[in-house]
Amino acid sequence: MKKVLVLVFLCMSVIMQAQKFDNLALTPPMGWNSWNTFETDINEELVKGVADKFVELGLKDAGYEYIVLDDGWMTKERDENGDLVADPEKFPSGMKALVDYVHSKGLKFGLYNCAGGKTCAGYPGSRGHQYQDARLYASWGVDFLKYDWCDTDELNANESYLTMRDALYTAGRPVLFSICEWGDNDPWKWAKDVGHMWRITGDIINCWDCEVGHGSWSSSGIWKIIEMRKNEKIREVAGPGHWNDYDMMEVGNGMTDAEDRSHFAMWSMLTSPLMMGNDVRTMSKETLKTLTNKEVIAVNKDALGIPAFRFTNENNIEIWAKPLANNGWAIAYVNKNDTPVEIDFDWNKHPIGDDVSQHFMEVSKNTFKIRDLFAHKNLGTTKKNMKATIGVHDVLMVTLTKE
Repeated sequence: MKKVLVLVFLCMSVIMQAQKFDNLALTPPMGWNSWNTFETDINEELVKGVADKFVELGLKDAGYEYIVLDDGWMTKERDENGDLVADPEKFPSGMKALVDYVHSKGLKFGLYNCAGGKTCAGYPGSRGHQYQDARLYASWGVDFLKYDWCDTDELNANESYLTMRDALYTAGRPVLFSICEWGDNDPWKWAKDVGHMWRITGDIINCWDCEVGHGSWSSSGIWKIIEMRKNEKIREVAGPGHWNDYDMMEVGNGMTDAEDRSHFAMWSMLTSPLMMGNDVRTMSKETLKTLTNKEVIAVNKDALGIPAFRFTNENNIEIWAKPLANNGWAIAYVNKNDTPVEIDFDWNKHPIGDDVSQHFMEVSKNTFKIRDLFAHKNLGTTKKNMKATIGVHDVLMVTLTKE
């Protein structure tokens, strides 16, 4: 009887101590995910090629570190022991060897699975196998898990993600846990202690402001994604170790260069994870320039970790403001018009402040130096109006630093 009681006590102790891993995603994660461009058409040569390009093109130096394989990496059935199996045709060297290759480049490796019985593409999900799968990922050296929400029937989202969180923690290898239940169950209300990032919307698609139907669900363009949770209190819950995820980026996937800049600027302003979704092996110089803009990335990585808020929308020019460390600010002016516009911004007539974080600009008391983050040049100070021309769907993104 004593042995039984001791065993029960030990099991309860493990459960009580289970948690997500600390000291991960202290700033929004950066990396690449295979789904937006390749869906299930993935293989080890693709992953190795992406890893090589991370180093060769300076993506690693810019801060990108996670290479994440999305749905379709496994066989359609588990093996005789109930383990997931990497598709031997797509990954003939095995998953452990591929993870080791990515690690040899100084990068981190991520995989995908799902809380349901099947993944969204019909491969084996983790339902009923959470602890077994977590041990397998740990044995391979996986650093990141994107966990989807297909084929979940009447499962409770919070409880399902807690189970996988606890399984990862019990397996013992630190894993960044990415919750992907599309915002259907208000994860911003419960996911802070469960995962390191959580999707707030359904899937993104490579357009400015469209919605594309897929039967029972739809994909949304960049601006629809931004607008989707505008009435929810999601800014308050984001911060170091727990981020609102606006989905993988579509930069380099067919929009205009201007739209790509606005997309990248807004994901940085909103402190969303910066997960590339393009083919980095063949991207244009302009796409690479946008994705490796270290001044914009620095806004995303700012130590305060406070997401931007919409300050105003005048004449279809959206102005977003983000408090920065050292009493600075980042401001993004996005032209949603179909023609270029000129702005003449009087700082004294636009008192910018954030009631949530209690940061206020107060230009009447302070002078700020203005820096254009895409042109990489200084624009004077807030003592004078800021004048600029902004192209169609383009962005003027500046930082303000106290003199």
